[in-house]
Amino acid sequence: MRRIKRALFYCLLPVAIVLALIGFPMPLAPPQATRAGQEQSAPADKRS
Repeated sequence: MRRIKRALFYCLLPVAIVLALIGFPMPLAPPQATRAGQEQSAPADKRS
């Protein structure tokens, strides 16, 4: 049992170091920018 814990520790140690260096949670790319609301909607009829 002790051997399994030691092996698991040495396997997870690099993962923990990488997460500590890059930050947790991992940074993701921002979502693609959507167009402004005025561009998405149909133009309004001018009533004067």
